[in-house]
Amino acid sequence: MVEKDSGQPAFFSAQIAGARRFYSDLNPAKTVPLAVICGGCEYCTPQYSVHRRTFPYRGVEFVAQGRGMLTLKRRQVTLVAGTIFAYGPGIAQDITTDPGNTLVKYFVDFTGENAAVLMKDVSIIPGEVLQTSAPNEVMAVFDDLIRAGLRESPFASRVMATLLELLLLKMAETRIPFGSAGTLSFETYRRCRQTIEERWRDLETLEQVAGDSHVDPAYLCRLFRRYDHVSPYQYLLRMKMNEAARRLQEPGASVKSVANELGYGDAFHFSRVFKNVMGVRPSHYLGIERGM
Repeated sequence: MVEKDSGQPAFFSAQIAGARRFYSDLNPAKTVPLAVICGGCEYCTPQYSVHRRTFPYRGVEFVAQGRGMLTLKRRQVTLVAGTIFAYGPGIAQDITTDPGNTLVKYFVDFTGENAAVLMKDVSIIPGEVLQTSAPNEVMAVFDDLIRAGLRESPFASRVMATLLELLLLKMAETRIPFGSAGTLSFETYRRCRQTIEERWRDLETLEQVAGDSHVDPAYLCRLFRRYDHVSPYQYLLRMKMNEAARRLQEPGASVKSVANELGYGDAFHFSRVFKNVMGVRPSHYLGIERGM
């Protein structure tokens, strides 16, 4: 077990087999716009059980492993890996673990006059349950937040506030409707996305993506509308233009040569596509490695 020190807050659960947890000032000044109070990762014991009628801070929790049960605002849901839930003052919560498949979960609690605005901006509202399509990405930001909380630094509070905002944005960016993870449609979406990531060099059209993924083009578009923020063709273009940006920075590169390498015979058309996807002209990248 790793914690900041033994004088931990009373609301930290003792029903854990191990943890990486930190806490800072439990009563920050009201003038602080956003303050992280505490956070961590907990490995629950089979007896783990939390019952709160209210809580003084806003918070989000993320299930990394295991199963459990959650009752939030009188709604009961099964906790599985990839589940995210939010709470705050006045919201009752009951959390228990499956004794045979104990929970491993991350949490962060925070306060400040900007806390409510931030959660509203990313549409993660206290009392809501959702899932993420990219649990490893969410976990990575949580791990960075824990490291910042355990580090003694004059910049720790600002770093944690920044990472909290990044965490909520990552959750919002990768959110999928609760109950989607593990469904046939979601697994099909993941397979199609993986196909694009692995074969983007050989794919040029939506029809080719659909064919290589063994799905109908219209169904492929519906999957991306439900589980992503871009169309499958936009995702394909992003993969190609990311590689183009990397190639443009290499010594001796030119817009025409990179366009040809990526299958664009017309450098002007390539430049238009690149700017639409990346927001700048390809010539912007030519000078990065050359100090221009």
